[in-house]
Amino acid sequence: MELRDAVRRRRMVRRFDPDRPVAEAVVRDLVGLAVRAPSAGFSQGWDFLVLLDPADRAAFWGATDDGRPSDSWRRGVSEAPALVLCLSHPEAYLDRYALPDKGWTDRSPDRWPVPYWDTDTAMAAMVLLLGAEDAGLGALFFGVPGERHDAVHAALGIPTDRRVVGVVALGHEAERVGGSPRTRARRPLEDVLHVGRFGVSARPPERRL
Repeated sequence: MELRDAVRRRRMVRRFDPDRPVAEAVVRDLVGLAVRAPSAGFSQGWDFLVLLDPADRAAFWGATDDGRPSDSWRRGVSEAPALVLCLSHPEAYLDRYALPDKGWTDRSPDRWPVPYWDTDTAMAAMVLLLGAEDAGLGALFFGVPGERHDAVHAALGIPTDRRVVGVVALGHEAERVGGSPRTRARRPLEDVLHVGRFGVSARPPERRL
């Protein structure tokens, strides 16, 4: 599949077929693509925790349970046969940029107005989503509620110095249903593309007769 096609076809899937597993080799290949994403200073401060065993996935969903009744979103996504937790490691960046070629020996997070450990991990997750589309799989990137992060760390043995940036659910789409991408229109390019100065919109190309 051409990259342009994968980008245009990619969508978030919220209903998975629980009877169609995803092979570990396939997930391994997708993570192999994900780590080709760029990272500041080539710090590569990311880890990917893959949950394929039903017991491991149950531990994750149990740790994210806030006690409220399960809704249709949770029921649909929890059927995904594979979960990939995308973890960032801030210390890897502080260590990398303290080396002589960077020289930030104070290792201060204040030097990072944008937390590139999370940004880079999110870019890797995007590569994973596009790889899933190329592999004929459905995928969804979603976040863990802030108050449940500690429980997820404890349930899955995640070190405290890793941050859960998000989770990619993988599987085969069970049914296509409406969702937020269908209830809101995509913003036109003229609204989001600014040229030279914010607020100066790009003009669409003139048609030639």
